[in-house]
Amino acid sequence: MVPERETTARERAVSGATASSRARTRLDQPRAPRRRLLPEWDPESFGRLSERVARFLGTGRFIVWMTVVIILWVLWNVAAPSALRFDEYPFIFLTLALSLQASYAAPLILLAQNRQDDRDRVNLEQDRKQNERSIADTEYLTREIAALRIGLGEVATRDWIRSELQDLVKDLEERQNGHHPDRGVFPADRSPGRDVHDR
Repeated sequence: MVPERETTARERAVSGATASSRARTRLDQPRAPRRRLLPEWDPESFGRLSERVARFLGTGRFIVWMTVVIILWVLWNVAAPSALRFDEYPFIFLTLALSLQASYAAPLILLAQNRQDDRDRVNLEQDRKQNERSIADTEYLTREIAALRIGLGEVATRDWIRSELQDLVKDLEERQNGHHPDRGVFPADRSPGRDVHDR
């Protein structure tokens, strides 16, 4: 049993030595890029290309050109000499070409629609935030206008000042004419005399 324990300890020491001699990955440095079997492409440029293709497939010009090509294809394979025909009557090659075009067109159109949906979602989010800011600004301005109206209710207006000045002018004229000698200009200046009815 002792020799077995010695061999396992030696194996551990050897495996520990190999583990420490292995290159450790450093966390402060980025990993080296791995080799990929598939080619790499820029998703943004591929998306722009798909949008261009989808826009072209959705035009009347594409439909006219496709119709012209199909008519020429059918006429060539029906009316040309049999040695020059490359697609006989069931037009299998034409069907294959059209199905290949459709199988590529559908995902490109879906990709373009997804990109448009993403743009619409971003625009809607920006519009929603702008509307929230506009509503907040409107509520703030409404509160400020209400505060100004309340504040203006306590401020002397031009009409009130004019009426007070007219009353003071009347009082001064009456004092000059001698009608009310004991009456002051201001209510605090008036003498605290008794009324006739108090006697």
